[in-house]
Amino acid sequence: MQAEPRKSLVGEEYEVEIGPVAHGGHCIARTSEGQVLFVRHALPGERVVARVTEGEEGARFLRADAVEVLDASKDRIDVPCPFAGPGRCGGCDWQHAKPGAQRRLKADVIAEQLQHLAGLTPEEAGWDGTVMPAEGDKVPAGQVPSWRTRVQYAVTADGRAGLRRHRSHEVEPIDHCMIAAEGVSELGIEKRVWTGMDSVEAIAATGSQDRQVILTPKPGARLPLVELDRPVSVLRVDERSGGVHRVHGRPFVRERADGRTYRVGNGGFWQVHPQAADTLVTAVMQGLLPRKGDMALDLYCGVGLFAGALADRVGDQGAVLGIESGKRAVEDARHNLADFDRVRIEQGKVESVLPRTGITEVDLIVLDPPRAGAGRKTVEHLSSLGARRIAYVACDPAALARDLGYFRDGGYRVRTLRAFDLFPMTHHVECVAILEPAAKGS
Repeated sequence: MQAEPRKSLVGEEYEVEIGPVAHGGHCIARTSEGQVLFVRHALPGERVVARVTEGEEGARFLRADAVEVLDASKDRIDVPCPFAGPGRCGGCDWQHAKPGAQRRLKADVIAEQLQHLAGLTPEEAGWDGTVMPAEGDKVPAGQVPSWRTRVQYAVTADGRAGLRRHRSHEVEPIDHCMIAAEGVSELGIEKRVWTGMDSVEAIAATGSQDRQVILTPKPGARLPLVELDRPVSVLRVDERSGGVHRVHGRPFVRERADGRTYRVGNGGFWQVHPQAADTLVTAVMQGLLPRKGDMALDLYCGVGLFAGALADRVGDQGAVLGIESGKRAVEDARHNLADFDRVRIEQGKVESVLPRTGITEVDLIVLDPPRAGAGRKTVEHLSSLGARRIAYVACDPAALARDLGYFRDGGYRVRTLRAFDLFPMTHHVECVAILEPAAKGS
């Protein structure tokens, strides 16, 4: 006998007390019946009217928006962006919180994930409990740092550029994104019509004047003639293969970090915040303290940011092996690091390539895995290589905490952890953990 479909609760409203922040840009509350609500646009300690946006009777939790604030937190401010708020653009999570409060919320999430998934207190993780703003990002409440050097605009049916609403394919048309870097805003993407396009990604390099637009056409649509307010190279995504092809201009942008220039092709990965690459390289190198002659690994190495920094420091007697799955990123890394004789870049997944290298011992390891983390199997392998120090760069505190637990099982302890607010107004946060053999720290 088929079960009766559960009744949708979308649109139902509950007056609730807001509890602690949770990972993902929302806070936790409970209905009078005890059902858990994940509430966006709220702050801990507030009393709000929460309107359900997803969920049904009997579900483990419901998602909701705070549509009326009955008792406001002292950390609440008027939302600066005209496109933010319940049911609007999903790009920012904390526009309604003072900048310092945003960083405290992120610190609470990191602390909760470390405790829940790794059984670590901040003290045991060598962390002072703070999330540091990037240089130049300390702005007064009500102002927004313009930091996002890469913005992917979705396009409405009538060709207007916008950003997707939270957990939705619907597009919020905008005329300006407040967190977009000046180099993106000055292209004027929002001012023109993008007929036939599914998305338009704008990239403004930090280390050069390079500007790039990547167009994803709807099936069968013709490419428009792109005339923007600044010189720009144009690429397009092939609808069949998903590959990126040059239309005109350079197929890459030039970024700069740690005194070196890096080529990043076809919209490949580079840190989005203009200060991020230098901030992270500094934190990693200060934690690892490379020595001349060291053998080092750079895993998930992208276009070679950390491999280049390591190669500079380990010298001619040292060696660096980078592993990266993306074919274009590997080509760029090899180009970027061609002046180092003792750097090798291998293409493939870390878990597949690393065992095939035959490496049984290294001095230093850097890993900057994707959001899902490295995973138990890879961490077990890394723990067996006897590295003096390991630097783990993480964009997701949950994945970081899980992997730190695996490293502990493999005989490593966290020496220090630092957190950086490289995604202001959003719930994202970047961490750098430095690990060393547990025996050394005991």
